[in-house]
Amino acid sequence: MDEAFTGVEAQLGIMAACRLTGRSRATHYPRLRPVPPCKARAPQVQPSAVTAEERAAVLELMNSAEYAELPPAQIWARKLDAGRYHCSVSTM
Repeated sequence: MDEAFTGVEAQLGIMAACRLTGRSRATHYPRLRPVPPCKARAPQVQPSAVTAEERAAVLELMNSAEYAELPPAQIWARKLDAGRYHCSVSTM
């Protein structure tokens, strides 16, 4: 199909070639300038992300006998009432 389009395009123009071959002009024009491949970016660490030590402390807290049967939201609320903030509920 591309070969037929190229042969007809030189003689009739783009609009007529698109009509004859059934190709949309919206498909034709982006093919003239393909998008360059994106560069791979290095993974970025969020500044507010918990460290490995903080994560281990939260896991230890959640797996302790006192809190093992509770959902994270209740553990978070109880620790916050006690004056201790480890991380957000969604991080737990």
